[in-house]
Amino acid sequence: MKRLFGLIKTNIMQLVQVWLAVFLLCSGSAFASNSPAIAVAANVKFAVDDIAQQFKQDTGLSVRLSYGSSGNFVSQIQHGAPFELLISADEFYPQQLHQAKLTPDEGLVYALGRVAIAAPKRSSLKLDSQLQGLADLANTGALTRFAIANPAHAPYGEVAKQILQQKQLWQAIEIKVIMGENASQATQFAVSGSTQGGIVPLSLALAPNFSRMGQYVEVDPDLYQPIKQRMILTNKATDTSIQFYQYMQSEFAKAVLKKYGFSVPTSPHTDIHTPSVSNLSIRAQ
Repeated sequence: MKRLFGLIKTNIMQLVQVWLAVFLLCSGSAFASNSPAIAVAANVKFAVDDIAQQFKQDTGLSVRLSYGSSGNFVSQIQHGAPFELLISADEFYPQQLHQAKLTPDEGLVYALGRVAIAAPKRSSLKLDSQLQGLADLANTGALTRFAIANPAHAPYGEVAKQILQQKQLWQAIEIKVIMGENASQATQFAVSGSTQGGIVPLSLALAPNFSRMGQYVEVDPDLYQPIKQRMILTNKATDTSIQFYQYMQSEFAKAVLKKYGFSVPTSPHTDIHTPSVSNLSIRAQ
């Protein structure tokens, strides 16, 4: 019975998220009717903000950006939310949409992400690329709270958990982990003083104003698998969202992504892809 109530609660929460997304995207005069809704993983927020601003200057077109966890966005799209493009923090969630036949193709890998361990400036946690300082704090019992994004639906939370397991720290600190709803919230927890630190996307550690609150060290890339971030158009894509998808592959966009700590794929088979307009159901704008 308890499990049944849990399932009912989960389904209700998913439906609430969908209807809230639809309401925010479709109501009010603040949004232009021809600006498509784009779902963006929280870890790439600052880069996509910069790219979207230049896109508008170059084309005169605008997009509506919503930030959150990739897993939650996929759930919303599966339940009918009107997102035309998902810019994910991994490959798994876009592949789910493609397998559900909600996309015209498999999309493409637009960036390779990296992670950092971060802490408030006066934290007792000593930062290093191998997480030895975290291990020392945990072993002495002085670690009280540590932040990561929720691994259940946030790819960078899943990576953080994998790193902690790789360093044989997860079992020791699991009960002390504070989970953010997405990577952005986890980063806030990591540097706000509510925790002693956390594992966060390097892109957010490089974001404006981060240095005023916290400090970071990049985690050794050998501790985790490469984070391939994929973007994918949905079957609802219109001309503007297709143009933005293509703009995300431009040299300008690649330069912005590099600025925020991402690597950019160089293979011609993965970094340049223009969808066939005939494969998409283009709605009149």
